[in-house]
Amino acid sequence: MNIFSQHKLRDFAQRHPNCKSGLARWRNLISAGSFGSLNELRETFPHADLVKKPVVPQPGQRRPRLKDEIRFTIFNIGGNKARLITTIRYDSQVVTIHEVLTHAEYDAWAKTR
Repeated sequence: MNIFSQHKLRDFAQRHPNCKSGLARWRNLISAGSFGSLNELRETFPHADLVKKPVVPQPGQRRPRLKDEIRFTIFNIGGNKARLITTIRYDSQVVTIHEVLTHAEYDAWAKTR
């Protein structure tokens, strides 16, 4: 799979060196893999979770339809030291990193549904 926004991994690892090896392991496994679905992904990452969040329009944009949502795939990193928030396009084999967060930061992020 191709990974976009890898700089977020490096930035987080600089701030949290104890997560560096876990982030590198995730990057290596994702880069080497080819996954067609969440179920296939879970064969390599059994604790990957799907989280749906509503689309929040920017000022001046149309209101989203009720069904408009983003489907994030969440990975636990380094024995649950961090959470990696991604979107995955299985059809084009693209992973986009949205955020890498500590557990406390993730809890706050998860509450903004």
